[in-house]
Amino acid sequence: MSTMLRTRPARAAHEAGGGLREDARAVGVVWRRELLRFSRNRLRMVTSLMQPLLFLFVLGTGLSQMVPSSEDVDFRTFMFPGVIAMTVLFSALFSAITVVWDREFGFMREMLVAPVARRAIVVGKCAGGATIATLQGAVMLAFAGLVDVPYSLSLMLILLGEMAIAAAALTALGVLLASRIARVESFMALLQFILLPLFFLSGAVFSTTRLPGWLSALTKLDPLTYAVDPMRRAVFAHVDAPASLERTLNPGVHWGGWKLPVAVELAIVALLGILMLAAAIAQFERTS
Repeated sequence: MSTMLRTRPARAAHEAGGGLREDARAVGVVWRRELLRFSRNRLRMVTSLMQPLLFLFVLGTGLSQMVPSSEDVDFRTFMFPGVIAMTVLFSALFSAITVVWDREFGFMREMLVAPVARRAIVVGKCAGGATIATLQGAVMLAFAGLVDVPYSLSLMLILLGEMAIAAAALTALGVLLASRIARVESFMALLQFILLPLFFLSGAVFSTTRLPGWLSALTKLDPLTYAVDPMRRAVFAHVDAPASLERTLNPGVHWGGWKLPVAVELAIVALLGILMLAAAIAQFERTS
C-alpha cells in the first residue's frame, strides 16, 4: 500500500483516479489491510462475541420464563436470528472506526493522495468491514444447536447470504457516519447513540405483533428490521412450531395488509446499502 501511496503527486493522483485495474487493486489492498488489522486484534475478536452470547443465553433464558412458548420451540430459538443480526450490526459499525483512526493518526491522508480513485478506498473499507461482520456472524452459527436451531446446510447458507447483505449495508452506514468525524471519541459517542435504537427497534428480542401504533411505525422505519425478519423466517421454516405460536413469534413485516416477501425485504436492505455507499463516496470525494 505504501508504494502506491507515493508514486504520484497528490493533485495528479486525485485527477487521474487510476484505471479500473488500479482501482480494483486498491480495493484489494484496503480490504486485506482491514482483515489483517482485525486478525491481529484477538481481544476484539473475543469481546465482540461476548455480548451476543450474553443476550442469547442469559437474557434469552430469562425472557423465556415470561413469554409464550411450547415444548417444541424455545424462546431462544426466536432470539437467535436477532442475536445474529446484533453480531453483524455491532461488528459492521465498529469496523468503521478504522476510518476515524486512520484520519486521526495521518494514514488516511496518505491513502487520499494515492493514485487511485477515492471511491476505491471507500469500497475497500466497506468490503473489509462487511467481510469481518459476516465472519463474526458465521461464528454464531456454531451455537445454533444449543438453542434448538437445526444445523441444516440449506439454512446455514441462507443465513450466511442474508448476513452478508446486512453486513454490507451496515458497514456502508458506518463508513458514511465516520466520513466526517475527526476523533475516535466522537465516533464512539455517535455509535452509542445509534446502536441500541437500531437493535431494539428491529424486533430482535421481542415479537412485533400487537405493538402500539407508534412503536410499530418505528420498527418499520428501522432498516435492521428488514434484515432480522428474513433470518427469522428462514429459521422458523426449519423448525417445527405450532401454527399459533409461529403467528406470534414470526409474524413478518406488514405494510398495511401486505406481508413483505423476503426478496423485497432483502432488496430494501441492499438498496439502502447502495445509497449509503454512494453517499460515503461523495463525502470522501469532497474531503480535502
